[in-house]
Amino acid sequence: MSQSEIKNCRIAGISSCIPSKIYNNRRDSTQFPKIDVEKVVSLAGIVERHVCDDSTCSSDLCYKSAEDLIEKLGWDKDTIDGLIFITQSPDYFLPSTSCVLHERLGLSDDCAAFDIGLGCSGYPYGIWMAAMMLNSSHKRVLVLHGETPNRFTSPDDKVTYLLFGDAGSATALEYDENCSTPWYFTFGTDGKGYEDLIIYSGGFRKRFDDDQRQHYLYMKGTNLFNFTIKKIPSLIKDTLNISNKNTEDIDYFIFHQSNKYMMKHLVKKCGIKKEQAPIILDKFGNTGGPSVPLTITQTLNDRDITKPVSMMLLGYGVGLSWGAALLELDKEAIISHIIYD
Repeated sequence: MSQSEIKNCRIAGISSCIPSKIYNNRRDSTQFPKIDVEKVVSLAGIVERHVCDDSTCSSDLCYKSAEDLIEKLGWDKDTIDGLIFITQSPDYFLPSTSCVLHERLGLSDDCAAFDIGLGCSGYPYGIWMAAMMLNSSHKRVLVLHGETPNRFTSPDDKVTYLLFGDAGSATALEYDENCSTPWYFTFGTDGKGYEDLIIYSGGFRKRFDDDQRQHYLYMKGTNLFNFTIKKIPSLIKDTLNISNKNTEDIDYFIFHQSNKYMMKHLVKKCGIKKEQAPIILDKFGNTGGPSVPLTITQTLNDRDITKPVSMMLLGYGVGLSWGAALLELDKEAIISHIIYD
């Protein structure tokens, strides 16, 4: 277990972006028997998903989120000195997609930019990395987290094809010595499960394969379920312990939106009230790591934030990897959600 406490950081805003195209599992999944589709809808809780076309990348969704957020914050782009892009669906193997986004956003040459190749656990990791940068001379950092998992699932695989939607996000963080509330982080890894969610071909271990199925996602659902049920209660408990808080002290537990049945099981097992754990799977599906910021914007976008909001952000899955970030969102933070057309 890796844990840390970091001070002097605030989230200035969070923006999410989804593609306009909607895929309805019940209406559009004509290649699968209806009984199989209904089983997925019932257990996973996924009715419809927003999906990209073949020309839209995760970077496009994140670019729109970033431009939206920077404009609403009124930030001068020259004051942004850090850019972190988290994805497992990059534009290219090289260069880093963060460099592509750096150019598109028109950021300063003095801005450090790099990619993090994490999936479901990526958002807590990205916030942690940005917080460390802010405590080592950086002033403003953008964390962009986007995925297009719909583009790497096979339309013939009912195990994965009905689950995933696409989304991008931008989170703006800045150094602020007036922030008295520390942020707390917990992380863990179990590489023995690396094959539980994997695309075998396309990387340099296996560059090309005549079997096109090898270029799509494989998922061992039972292993992932067992991993999540085993690790996430401890993740929540350990993060509460380091912060000296109880579940009642937290306004929201923002879970990675993986599976409705599994999430409800976790909420009950951890003694969390259902209103503390929003679920948005029915309209968006599993969007990977960006499901965490997307859940935040869907939960808070239409609400009046009159006081600081305490949130535990929980990411877990591919790797196998898991992480939590416990932080506060102040009432001045910008919360935004846009559609990519």
